[in-house]
Formats: sequence, C-alpha cells, structure tokens
Amino acid sequence: MTSVFSAIIAGDLPGRFVWEDDTAVAFLTIGPLTVGHTLVVPREQIDNWQDVDPKVFAHLNEVAQAVGQAIVAAYGYPRVGLSIAGFEVPHLHLHVFGAADLSDFDFSRVDTSPSPESLDDARDRIRAALRDTGHGEHVPA
Repeated sequence: MTSVFSAIIAGDLPGRFVWEDDTAVAFLTIGPLTVGHTLVVPREQIDNWQDVDPKVFAHLNEVAQAVGQAIVAAYGYPRVGLSIAGFEVPHLHLHVFGAADLSDFDFSRVDTSPSPESLDDARDRIRAALRDTGHGEHVPA
C-alpha cells in the first residue's frame, strides 16, 4: 500500500519541500514540534529504518545534517533534534527540528494546526538557508 509520504513525493498530495535529490526529499511536517520541523524521507518506501540500505541511511543523515544546519541558520536554535519514530506513517522518515531543551522532543506537544502562512514562511527560510550554505542544487524552485 502506498504511504501518504509516497503520495507527497509523487505530487499526488501537497508538500512544502525544502530538499530534493535522486535518493531523498525533505519537507515540512504539518504537525511541527517547533517552527521549521522538517521530515527527511527516502524516495523508496521503506517502513523500518533498520531495513534501509546503509548507504541510503547514511545519505538521509547527511541530508538531515544539512537541513539541521539550515534550521539553526534560519531560527537560531541552540540545538537541533533528530528522531526516528515511525509509528505515524509506515515510511521511514527522520524528524529534524530546532530544540531549546528536552521538552522540545515531546511529540505529545506538536502543533496540530499551524497556519499555512507559518509553514510557507518556514519553508522559504529553510530553503534560503540551504542555498546560503551551499546546497542550492537540492533546493526546489
């Protein structure tokens, strides 16, 4: 069965993409822990992280690191969290989000109704930061 993330990647559902390459994409979540919360997702639908090819997993982490650096540049967070939960969508995804303290890792505190304008602004700020840090070739137009 096709996951919601596969539908987003295919363009069948909307997504606020900040990164695209042949192996991975990154787009903002509609339920952010903090402003700029981004999901790094392999194009191939893989459910569990322990089943992914190690080279693909390494690439996902490289993308997550670049996105994390962009989130810091865009928002000035002191840290960036990285988490793999995998319960909400059966498609591997890395959560990358700004964090000021451990409470920012509490998934029970997600914003369930962020405004479209705030999500668009976060997308634009992260895209600009990715371009500024030398990753412009992966930033969607």
